Amino acid sequence: MHDSIHKDTFTKKFTPLSNFRARRRKMRIAEISTPELRAPAHDRQSPSHHQDNHLLSQIECKIKQTETHPPDTPLPDSLPSDLRQLLTHLTQLLPFPTTNNSLKLHLWKLSYRLWNACVDLSNAAAAFRSPSSNFYPQNVAELRHVAADMLSLAVDVVGVPSPVIKSASFYYKTGLVWHDLKNFDLASTCFERATDLISKLDIRKISDAGERKLLLDLNIARSLTAWEISDKNLAITLLNRSKTLLFGSPVHFKALANQFLAFAKTALSRTENNGSFNEALKLMNEALELCEKGLSISRTREETVEIKELKSKILRFISAVHLQNGEFESVIKCVKVLRENGGESGDHHASLPVLAMKAWLGLGRYSEAEKELKGMVVNKGIPEGVWLSAVEAYFQAAGNAGLETAKGIFLGLLGRCHVSARAAVRVVHRVVGDDSGIEGSRIRAKMVSELASDERVVALFAGEAVAKERTAMHAVLWNCGSGNFRLKDYETSAEMFEKSMLYVPHDIENRVLRAKGYRVLSLCYLGLAQLDRAQEYVIEAEKLDPNIVCAFLKFKICLQKNDNCGAINQIETMITCICFTPDFLSLSAHEAVASRALPVAVAALSKLLNFYTSGKPMPTAEVVVLRTLVTVLSQDLGKEPEVLKFLKQAYDRASKLGADCFFGKGEVGRREQNWFGVTAWNFGTKCGKEKHYDLCAEFLRLASGFYSFVVDGQLEENHIMTCRSLILTVSAMIASENQRMIPLPDAEVKCAVELLERAGKILNSLSVGSQLNDDKVNTIESDLFFMYVLNAYDMHGRLNNLESQQRLVKSFAGTKACSPQYLLQIGLNASQGPRFNVEVATFALSECLSGFLSSACPDYQNVALVVRRLIAIASMHKGDTDDDAVLSMYKQAYRIMVGLKEGEYPTEEGKWLAMTAWNRAALPVRMGQIDVAKKWMNAGLELARKVVGMETYQACMEDYVAGFEKKFDMQIAGESRRQLGQ
Repeated sequence: MHDSIHKDTFTKKFTPLSNFRARRRKMRIAEISTPELRAPAHDRQSPSHHQDNHLLSQIECKIKQTETHPPDTPLPDSLPSDLRQLLTHLTQLLPFPTTNNSLKLHLWKLSYRLWNACVDLSNAAAAFRSPSSNFYPQNVAELRHVAADMLSLAVDVVGVPSPVIKSASFYYKTGLVWHDLKNFDLASTCFERATDLISKLDIRKISDAGERKLLLDLNIARSLTAWEISDKNLAITLLNRSKTLLFGSPVHFKALANQFLAFAKTALSRTENNGSFNEALKLMNEALELCEKGLSISRTREETVEIKELKSKILRFISAVHLQNGEFESVIKCVKVLRENGGESGDHHASLPVLAMKAWLGLGRYSEAEKELKGMVVNKGIPEGVWLSAVEAYFQAAGNAGLETAKGIFLGLLGRCHVSARAAVRVVHRVVGDDSGIEGSRIRAKMVSELASDERVVALFAGEAVAKERTAMHAVLWNCGSGNFRLKDYETSAEMFEKSMLYVPHDIENRVLRAKGYRVLSLCYLGLAQLDRAQEYVIEAEKLDPNIVCAFLKFKICLQKNDNCGAINQIETMITCICFTPDFLSLSAHEAVASRALPVAVAALSKLLNFYTSGKPMPTAEVVVLRTLVTVLSQDLGKEPEVLKFLKQAYDRASKLGADCFFGKGEVGRREQNWFGVTAWNFGTKCGKEKHYDLCAEFLRLASGFYSFVVDGQLEENHIMTCRSLILTVSAMIASENQRMIPLPDAEVKCAVELLERAGKILNSLSVGSQLNDDKVNTIESDLFFMYVLNAYDMHGRLNNLESQQRLVKSFAGTKACSPQYLLQIGLNASQGPRFNVEVATFALSECLSGFLSSACPDYQNVALVVRRLIAIASMHKGDTDDDAVLSMYKQAYRIMVGLKEGEYPTEEGKWLAMTAWNRAALPVRMGQIDVAKKWMNAGLELARKVVGMETYQACMEDYVAGFEKKFDMQIAGESRRQLGQ
């Protein structure tokens, strides 16, 4: 914006009216001061003519050296100091005789020659200056200073018009050079010396325009130097003094007004508070007042136009200050004054509608601001940066309500003036740049979409000349789409991405970028569940740049279409891509689980497992993948065989790699190990309940394996679970055999024996511990121990290892875990089936009977069962060879029944004992074994007397016994008679 006021863009340097410029050196220049040229009267001596000529000759020699010095070589540092020393010697000869005017004139000419030599050196250096130039401007400035001092010695020369003015001009111009070299102290010294010279003149008598202008320029230059050394009060004071040096000239008024404006702009550039604004306004008002006075005395049209232009410029700056200070009403007033009285140059200045629009916006009057903005469209002379800044300011103030207006203004400008692609980028960036919430973002995105898709806007970005701007526009639209995508506003996001594709050239270099756009659009329409459209975009992307991302997008589309087969095929495609990484399989599994496509998740995880044997670093631990895979399979019914497969794989990998390496170390490793052990155990018990004994045995065997791993030290509870898993594994193997009715192969039997041997070792280590003092643990261990003994007895029997069976049962009977119930079960098992073991059965049942009877409240139902089974075993295996052993069992039963209450001993069992004992007498009776028969009949009768309900049988038995004894006595008597008769 022309003449706009910003705090950091004001011109800070006064440009003096001088053609003498010198290159600045970045080194410190020793300060030289102008010596006092007048010596005290008591020190003065009348110099001889010889001395004067000698010094002047030496000075002239040095000046010739300066005049003939080549401009491309450094000026000797000694030259200025030598001249300064000679001048000092000459000063000591003051005052010159008043009659010796020739000496002064000679000195005057030497001064001019030295000055002109400096000018030549400066001009030559300016013409041929380069970074490697040897020109030292401070040396030339010192020579200028010497020339000025030399001229001041001859200032009262006769025959030279205005010698004081000319001497002052030398000091003035030398001060300008020092000012350019940033040596403000020496500049101030020169200006003050010139001021001292002129102060001796009567200003009213100066009529020459150039000399009058010198007086004003000298004062302004001195003021500028004071400003630079931060003596603002002196600077302003000097400017105010300059008002007495205007001499009624419009040019003078303009020059002084310009300096007031320059100081105001500098003050604004250093603004830190409202006080600086007030100071700047005060200076501008001074400048404005000078312009008014200058206009009142201007005589020519050219002078009037120039001052009016300066006045308009000052008013615009005042307006800008008011705007920056928030004084919007004052801004409007200034603009009205400018438009009414500004003339041709002011009416259509580019800054006026901008200032007015911003002021109206500050007052909240958006309709007036909109009128100013629309008026700018008609003005073709307004630079692009100005109207672009205005559009941005309007939009920033009006927000979403100004979107339509901003769009209309921008599109209107397209038809009336040249609009660059960069301006279009700025407008679009401004529209999408602010965060206005989701709803506001949608409104802005819709407006951006309309702007970006307009044919005229798209046409701005055609060609290689605007490639950078085209890339910027694409980035703005892409970022807008990305922001809406993060907000899950997929519809708006898709629209932005589609519009960004308008700014991607259809060439080979940009095919990857276009493919990227198609892929992102596919994601957007996936989020909108428009699967067919998403598939169209990903197919287009694949044509341009086939890669794994396209395969993954197709995979997601298949998932949302519930096409599990298609999704699994895309997994295979991903693996074949050049840029494939295992991360895509992890991501695919995650997506499949989220979509409840469990077969797809299993396929992805199964493929992922294949990469762990390659030795390459993987993003996820193998144990995590296997755990996830088993978890996924567990969610589906009937997947026990597959679960078993991957649990076996986990066990094999842990065995191969080592437990710490596979599961991990510390608490993490222990948790992973326990998870696999518990999972195998749970599946085993589940299959056992469902009577899938084959799977049950496999799962439990794996559980024992997982619990057997040592991870960061062995845990005691794992011993128990290992033992339990081993024993139940053998139980499941036996149950499976019974279910299938197919005997276990010898290999399985040997395996079962090995498992039980491992379990036995663990049981032995546990049985001697303190755990058996705990009732709960003791109960668990008793059941476990009994099951172990039962299974081990069975397996040793299959191997015909009877001695091992006996040792096993006898060892068990001697432990605290043994109980009569356990022995009863062992005895019953040993006394039946194809692998009958008399010794074990007899031992177990006998120990069992003792245990039952030793109880405070014996269970006579079980006692009767044991007695019957012992009698049966004895009868079967002893027979007639050991009839007394069987009879002793009946007698033991009788002793047990003695003293019992009625019905305490099972009646049916009592009847069975009485009847079987009685019936056993039949054979001896037929065989004539009277004594044997009597023993059994007496046993039966005694037992019958203890059984309720056998009274009738008892009477019959007693009658039979009496008859039998009578018959037996008669037979004995007859036999005796026969023997006596013989």
